[in-house]
Amino acid sequence: MNDALSGLTRRGWAFLAVGGGAIVAAVLAGQRDVLRVGLLLAVIPAISLVVALRSRVRLAASRSVEPPRVSVGERATVHLRLANSARIPTGVLLVEDSIPFTLGARPRFVLDHVWSRFRRDVTYAIDPVVRGRYKVGPLTVRVTDPFGMVELKRAFSDVGTLIVTPTVHKLPPVRLVGEWSGSGESRPRAIAAAGEEDATIRAYRIGDDMRRVHWRATAHHGELMVRREEQPWQSRATILLDTRTAGHTGEGIDSSLEWSVTAAASMGVHLAERGYAVRLATDHGSSVSTNWHDPASGPGDAKVSLLDALAVVQPQRDASVGRWPDLLSGADAATGLLVGVFGRLSEQEARVVASLRQGSTAALAVVLDVMTWTSLGENTREQVRLTGAVQVLRSAGWNVIVAKRGEHLTTLWERLGLQRPAVTAPVVEPAGATAATAPSGREVR
Repeated sequence: MNDALSGLTRRGWAFLAVGGGAIVAAVLAGQRDVLRVGLLLAVIPAISLVVALRSRVRLAASRSVEPPRVSVGERATVHLRLANSARIPTGVLLVEDSIPFTLGARPRFVLDHVWSRFRRDVTYAIDPVVRGRYKVGPLTVRVTDPFGMVELKRAFSDVGTLIVTPTVHKLPPVRLVGEWSGSGESRPRAIAAAGEEDATIRAYRIGDDMRRVHWRATAHHGELMVRREEQPWQSRATILLDTRTAGHTGEGIDSSLEWSVTAAASMGVHLAERGYAVRLATDHGSSVSTNWHDPASGPGDAKVSLLDALAVVQPQRDASVGRWPDLLSGADAATGLLVGVFGRLSEQEARVVASLRQGSTAALAVVLDVMTWTSLGENTREQVRLTGAVQVLRSAGWNVIVAKRGEHLTTLWERLGLQRPAVTAPVVEPAGATAATAPSGREVR
């Protein structure tokens, strides 16, 4: 009852008070005409309250966000639908949707009424300028009566999700030497003397489809053997992204971290479109994503999963480049191409990064001159630090370029392709093969 009465507006309370006073005065004075006026004044807000309560209870709301995934600067549209299942039309509806402040001001609408057994559709646009994963909603509706006596609030639980991914720049084709590498079933291997059949069979693993069991090989080996789903060559690339707060400068969308995320997204998508299995690794343990985004499921799926991971990357105060060696440990830790986007690096930190290249066929690094992202500009101390870090990486076989604020990523990518490779990948020849070889270089178009 208290919640219902709290929906009365000042006008409603005024009518109720005046009507109640008139009723009391009419009873004491024996004035029937005054009594009728008092009853009318008291009944109007009461009836309005009942009607508004019924309208609020019978309202239903639903939403959709189209498309659910956009890039920074692209437009998403939110569709809202309000349905009235009551037998009477609603009063004036004040509709407000909840969205994060980074997506703009909260949208508000006024609907005159929603007829009985009818629905109203409302749409509004969102133009995000900051990447991230956002909740859109919940919806809040304020129901009012035509007389302005009552205003009741109804909040709905339905929410939508909008993923805003980093901007992706189209990169030109460059020739990266030595980036071919594989692991597991994709690694080049010698053909067994018994023939190709033996080379396409491996031991059963939990989760393998039983329809792939090779019964003759199972009988021969004494354990379950299954046929491989062969992919003779598979290129892999690991994107290393520096998210340390201490490694970056600037704020918001103009920070060096945001430039790094955009660079990682552009290079990752470029490689995924060229058939690479790509994975993202940050220097923060809880946010690292070391799963391969495999183009075998479709280049689109690989790009989506990579961009989704980059959409939620945040600066980390407790991140450290010293975590990368452990995070990337394993049998396929250093296989394929290494592409790093780094902020401020000391020589000691550069040595840790340089060690990640062990066993890799090629390693590329974009090191940011982070002072150019501040109003202070370049200074001698930072330049000495930057030069030292670059020299450490280059001496360890990395191809390195320095990025400054305002430089376009496509130009930097071309410069990487023009650099003389630090290490040329060995040519892998299967046993007995004469003409077929593993490519030592590949043009990434």
